[in-house]
Amino acid sequence: MQKLKDIIQKYYEGLAYLFFGGAATLLNLVVFAGFQAAFGTDFAAGIGNILDNCICILFAYWTNRTFVFKSANKGKAAWAEFGQFVSCRIATMVMDQVIIWLGVSLLGPHVAFAAANGKLWAMGVKLFSQVIVIVSNYVFSKLFIFKKK
Repeated sequence: MQKLKDIIQKYYEGLAYLFFGGAATLLNLVVFAGFQAAFGTDFAAGIGNILDNCICILFAYWTNRTFVFKSANKGKAAWAEFGQFVSCRIATMVMDQVIIWLGVSLLGPHVAFAAANGKLWAMGVKLFSQVIVIVSNYVFSKLFIFKKK
């Protein structure tokens, strides 16, 4: 039991990021699927994807600050940290939007599977995008936002 505690303590940040990053990714996929079911794939892949990213940015900031990197910044430093976080997440949101656009709007009509299974194809593209985004977000968070002093 002590060995397990030691491993968790040693790798806490990475494990916590995987857990909460996974939760944020799940939230992202669920909101995307909800938009897709309610308003169609075109909405989900466009405005819906931007809205869904905004929701997830706020969720991710709170979980990263509170549970993963345990930031103690207050006042101006906390606002600066939030600004950096949002700036980096906007960058990965643009990356996500470009991948969705390329995969769903440009590539999708030319792939037989996508033509027959449009919603499933869009979710696959979204999942692929999220893998790239979560790795990028960790690098940004670790190196630029919640860096240890």
